[in-house]
Amino acid sequence: MQWLYAARKKFNLVILDYMVTSNHVHLLVYDQAGKETIPKSIQLLAGRIGQEYNLRKKRVGAFWQDRYHATAVETGEHLRKCIVYIDLNMVRTGTIDHPSQWTWCGYNEIQNPKRKNRLINYEKLKELTEFDSYEMFKNAHKSWVEESLLSNKNKRKNHWSKSIAVGSETFTKKVFAQLESKIKGRTISKMEEGFQIREAIEPYNAFFGPEKGDIGPKNSVFWE
Repeated sequence: MQWLYAARKKFNLVILDYMVTSNHVHLLVYDQAGKETIPKSIQLLAGRIGQEYNLRKKRVGAFWQDRYHATAVETGEHLRKCIVYIDLNMVRTGTIDHPSQWTWCGYNEIQNPKRKNRLINYEKLKELTEFDSYEMFKNAHKSWVEESLLSNKNKRKNHWSKSIAVGSETFTKKVFAQLESKIKGRTISKMEEGFQIREAIEPYNAFFGPEKGDIGPKNSVFWE
């Protein structure tokens, strides 16, 4: 949480929602075109967290199991669904019954905006979810979460964390055209909630040398 705040201050990272768990992190951020805000922020977060953990535990070697994966999400309806999906992450694991019970997530900050040390950009969140006021968004956000909990719709959906893009057909086609040379072999597929460009996740197989060969699964942390 400390380094998320540092990234927001140093690189002007626009955070819309977040979920910090014991073994992985979900970040919903706004891409400011033409800038390297997101990769620089991730580099700061991943590097400093790994360094501090290694110093505290007196260990060496890789901390994160893999490189981070980014999914482009269309504003409006799809963005709203993505927010709810992130907020309910720990509910899906059975750890809590309601996102308000998890301290390290965006739900509580969205519902109770901070004056100081805030992580979420409330104005940009309101704008991208297409509401006239933040109060209207906040009330709607609470109702979305409650509805999802009551209707038992809180199931794992891989497209939010394993796709290249999620949105309408028009949006996914636009992203596909922009990235076509980099995503050869990928296709646009229809889902129940729109369209996606799917990407196969490949493991990060960097060679760290024999001095770090004893790092086992217990030290692996996922970054999504």
